[in-house]
Order: sequence, then C-alpha cells, then structure tokens
Amino acid sequence: MINTVLFDLDGTLLQLRQETFIKTYLGKLQKVFVRLEMDVEESIKALWAGTEAMVRNDGTMLNAERFWAVFTEQLGLNAEQRQAVELACNEFYTGEFDTVKEIMPPNEISGPLVRALESKGYELVLATNPLFPSCAVDTRLRWIGLTQEDFSLVTHYENSTFCKPNPRYFEEVLAKIGKAPKQCLMVGNNTTEDMVIGDLGAETYLVTDCLENEAGLDVAAFRNGTLAELQEYLGAFDDIR
Repeated sequence: MINTVLFDLDGTLLQLRQETFIKTYLGKLQKVFVRLEMDVEESIKALWAGTEAMVRNDGTMLNAERFWAVFTEQLGLNAEQRQAVELACNEFYTGEFDTVKEIMPPNEISGPLVRALESKGYELVLATNPLFPSCAVDTRLRWIGLTQEDFSLVTHYENSTFCKPNPRYFEEVLAKIGKAPKQCLMVGNNTTEDMVIGDLGAETYLVTDCLENEAGLDVAAFRNGTLAELQEYLGAFDDIR
C-alpha cells in the first residue's frame, strides 16, 4: 500500500523549463563572481565541474563537501577565499535568486496538491536532485507557497551523498524515512533521473508539462500526465490518517 509520495521539484512541482531556468539562474549568479572580482568564465567552469562531481558522488562524503572541494581546487582558492565565496552564494540564494521566479508561469496546483495529500496522512518527501544548498530549496519552495516543513524529508547538497540518476540516491532517501519501495510513489518529470526508482520497486508518475527525456524512452511505459491530471489522480487517493 502506498503511504508515501516523493516529489521532484524543478520541472515537476515547479513548472520550469530546465534550459530557461539554468540560463536565467547563471546569468544572475555570475554577478556574485563579479562582485568578488573572480574570473566569471573560470568560475562558471568550476561550478559545472563541482556539479558533475556531485552527480558522480559515491557516498563517501556529502555532496556539499564534494562540490566545494572541486570548485576550490579548480580555482586555486585558499580556505578563506572559499569561505567568502560560499557565504556570498548563500546570500545570493536567499536574496537575488528569488527573482528567477519571474520566468515561472502561474501555478495554482502544486501547493494545494501537496497540502491535500498531507491532510490525508501521506508522508511527503521532496526528492529534488541534491545539487543546491538548503537555502536555495527554501527560496524555490516559496514560489509555490510551500516550505520544507511540508515534507518529512527534503534532499539538498548538505544532507545527501548521492544524486539522481544513481539508484543509490533513492536507496539513501528510503533508508532515511524507513520505507520500502512498494510503499512509495515517485512523481517527477525526467524519464531517467526520476523514473529510475521504479527499478527498485516503487510506483512512478511522469509529469509531462516540462518533460525531460534525453534518453528517448517510451513515455507510454510510465503512468504519465500533466500536473493537472496528476492532481486528479492523487485526489482519488484514500485518506490514510
């Protein structure tokens, strides 16, 4: 019996096109590097190198530790410089990053959908790929009227040691919440990153509004539909309080 629902964030609860989001986000983030008098091009390269290192993380250290180790090495920063950059980035995520919401279309579904499941007694997890700090997740959740308190677990780079599409990311999540795959439904928009949990035995739902399918998989192989159709599907779930 399903008693737990895991949600992806970007492209799922947040109706954002990945390409547009990244372009807008990096355009604003680079101003941080300018203010710190860093080489913008090299800083962005280091950012991508750190991100790739997190995606390949093997569970031996937190994603945050993996990211900053690579970022620091790439740019040859000392400990004091690294601390200054991290502080400036966190200030960005709690401040200017909020303006990225301007690219997001109106969304009156995600907040009510999550709260409706919560009221029925389902355990909820925000299974967003843990590439960002917790404060950046806070900001993005506010765009749809939610907070981390609406979920029993929110993954971010400070509490995770794997990333999607590594199945061990989901194994880590399930271990933290004490759930078996058969008790869970994963809702996401990426056929590879999100639907891989199905290989562990969990149920899945592919949200198609901002579909990501670089692998060219057959979408019909997954239960799928728009965010509005997802709301109808989940609305029929029994109250389990």
